[in-house]
Amino acid sequence: MLIDQYVPEDVFARVPELAGQTDPVLGQLDQVLDDEHLYQMVRSDLSQRYPQTLCHGRHSTPAEVLLRLLIVKHLYNWSYRETERRVADSLVLRWFCRVYFRRVPDATTLLRWARAIRPATLHALNDRVVHLARQARVTRGRKLRIDGTVVETTIHHPTDSSLLVDGVRVLSRLIRRSRPLVQEQLAGVRDVFRTRLRSVRRGLQELHRLRRRTGSDHAARRTGIYARLLAATHATVQQAQRVRVALPLGDQAQGARLRERFDHVLPLVERVIDQAERRVLAGEQVPAREKLVSLFEPHTRIIPRHKGGTPVEFGRLVVFDEVEGGIVTRFAVLVDKTAEQGQLAPALAHHQHVFGRAPNLVTGDRGLHAADNERVAGEAGVRHLVIPRSGPVTPVQRARERAPAWRRRYRWRAGIEGRLSSLRRDYGLRRCPDHGEAGLVRHVGWGVIASNLHHIGQKLAA
Repeated sequence: MLIDQYVPEDVFARVPELAGQTDPVLGQLDQVLDDEHLYQMVRSDLSQRYPQTLCHGRHSTPAEVLLRLLIVKHLYNWSYRETERRVADSLVLRWFCRVYFRRVPDATTLLRWARAIRPATLHALNDRVVHLARQARVTRGRKLRIDGTVVETTIHHPTDSSLLVDGVRVLSRLIRRSRPLVQEQLAGVRDVFRTRLRSVRRGLQELHRLRRRTGSDHAARRTGIYARLLAATHATVQQAQRVRVALPLGDQAQGARLRERFDHVLPLVERVIDQAERRVLAGEQVPAREKLVSLFEPHTRIIPRHKGGTPVEFGRLVVFDEVEGGIVTRFAVLVDKTAEQGQLAPALAHHQHVFGRAPNLVTGDRGLHAADNERVAGEAGVRHLVIPRSGPVTPVQRARERAPAWRRRYRWRAGIEGRLSSLRRDYGLRRCPDHGEAGLVRHVGWGVIASNLHHIGQKLAA
């Protein structure tokens, strides 16, 4: 049963000298997080974890404790296990998280509750935090700057050969788990439970060794190895389809889970086979937007950097809106890189929703340029739109972008680069450890909320 909070207890009454050692930012955030709107939004999602969460079962970890534990986790960029250990070892964090002298929930418990919070709730939570920043006079929303960065997903470097091996490995595991349920029905079928994992792994090793060699037959040998990998993967897919059909229907939980897993994995493996045949056997150039780069994170995109260092990144492009005071008012996970050009209109609409008026200044880099930006900004009531033009520039536009006032306003845009660097470095947005697109949105959302709360706490403590 979901409960609201533990009975309040003053831990500093037992250890008085700790009161003077408390971080002033945590002291201010303790009061900020007493906001009833924040608590009710989180509690509403936690109450939907199971049908009878609110009225049946053992007492849960209080919703207030879960909210503060998640804030602490992302405030210090800790893992779930490290959050459990650090809070358990610190009286100050026990006081801040309202755990007091009770048992700190373990990492798996915190992870399961965190998954109950919907991505849409995190957007609403961040809007509420921005409202608290306005009340604390951290920002007035007069200026807005927009930029994007790539949040990588937890995948290995994708190649067609490694994806084929992943497909055979996952399908073989599902076939092995399904064997007790379908063994009698498929008793006379030949090779239905055979695993080809060792064969495809040997083929992958041959490809790795072949990359280090030179010779005239290099391409032919590579094509032959890929043909064997594709044949083994095709055969494994046929086995999996036969096992999937033979799984018993009904309310059996194990059979339902296996059918759901087969239905999820089989189309992905077929996509991998198709793109490998097109690229290796047919010599076709497969567009990046059509490529599947991971069976476990299929939402991952190939994003070129056009900069030194890493030529491409594997993840999702996320656009952030920042106002003065270091407050990030909005974040949006984009489908592809070209969508960044259309982010001015939603950014202005969201800004008007949060602040009740348009900003005086809006700025961004060339990636934000679009043909209708001037019209959108004018209709919204923006006084100064400072976004460099992408592509050919007329003499009038060049003179405008070289004017001292335009360049002075554009220099304010550079501050968002530091904000993105801080989000990636201090709040874990360099690489997302959570799974799925919803997990990525949750991870980004909590990082943004933690950053905003830290700025509010610093302002109030000063």
